[in-house]
Amino acid sequence: MPQMHQKQPISAGVVIVAAGRGERAGAPEEGPKQYRPIGGKPVIAHTLDVFQTWDRAKRIVVVIHPDDKALVAAALSTVPSAAKVTIVHGGATRQQSVLAGLRELQASSDITHVLIHDAVRPFFDHALLDRVADALSGGATAVLPATPVADTLKRAGPSGDVIETVPRAQLYAAQTPQSFAFETILSAHEKAAGAERTDFTDDASIAEWAGIEVKIVDGSPDNVKLTVRRDIDMADQRLSRQQLPDVRTGNGYDVHQLEAGDGVTLCGVFIPHDQRLKGHSDADVALHALTDALLATCGAGDIGDHFPPSDPQWKGAPSRIFIEHAAKIVRERGGTIMNADVSLIAEAPRVGPHRDAMRANLSEFLGISIDRCSVKATTNETIGFVGRREGIAAIATATVVYQGKEP
Repeated sequence: MPQMHQKQPISAGVVIVAAGRGERAGAPEEGPKQYRPIGGKPVIAHTLDVFQTWDRAKRIVVVIHPDDKALVAAALSTVPSAAKVTIVHGGATRQQSVLAGLRELQASSDITHVLIHDAVRPFFDHALLDRVADALSGGATAVLPATPVADTLKRAGPSGDVIETVPRAQLYAAQTPQSFAFETILSAHEKAAGAERTDFTDDASIAEWAGIEVKIVDGSPDNVKLTVRRDIDMADQRLSRQQLPDVRTGNGYDVHQLEAGDGVTLCGVFIPHDQRLKGHSDADVALHALTDALLATCGAGDIGDHFPPSDPQWKGAPSRIFIEHAAKIVRERGGTIMNADVSLIAEAPRVGPHRDAMRANLSEFLGISIDRCSVKATTNETIGFVGRREGIAAIATATVVYQGKEP
């Protein structure tokens, strides 16, 4: 019976190499290629998204050029959570930058393995990372994701004439993340630095030079390196085609009882009347319904979760506090409010003369143009509690677009 190899647990650190200048990408005024936008956010942000959401990554070290502090900060601001990320400065070569990242990880005593990845390879996924991690946990010291070479290869002389056709059998195109037992690759890098060897083109070649056996696992044909301007343009087109617009619609409904009084407040506008709305705050039924509609677009509960009527601090409070709070939550979660629509159901008072003032208030409270704010009113044809003038109801709809989200 064949002997089964027991999987060993791994605690993975990640080094993302992002210190290059990317001269071959052209257009230096647009900055290094790892910070250029594809699909609405920087290349490196897409790369970080994959590692950040991979549960086996314990720490992520991003190695940058000292001139790129502002660029990496802007990129990190587009990543939902960057708690695992540490930034360090790299060296003049990729090899020196990787060593700087490894030395930073050395302070983490719990890191057993490391994945070293090019920032400009954003099209990889958790399945690839899992294949690499499984090979490491199975006992491999060094793992290289790679794809078999499909093209016919030619070797040419200095004049450009073909010297020979290179057999492509057993030839592979190397990718990243190239992954290793941590102490082993750190030692190999330190040894190469001590020997003043700076001619290695990747980390696997350093491992080979140090006598470390490198195991190949299946790479991904999508895991391409963005090298020239055309690569970046094609990546942007690819993501733009794939990215569905994240348009969300939230609905809200509220009703408040009418009682004897001197007027009602609707959409922040006080309308003199022989009744008033009963409620803990100012009982603005319209803004309460719209608050719920906004919160619904990002699953943030309802108005009672944020402003419980049992809390005395909200007694008599203006409802603009509630609607502005909901709008803030939406924006903090990456949303842009596109439209707000309120329908009021009441026998009285008449809403029509106050509609423009109500729309102006919604525009101010939500920070959107007035043409995106709608207020309508209808009666209940004397039917039900609304028809008997016992209360006023409101139905609200909010439309919000969220950026950089996937269903």
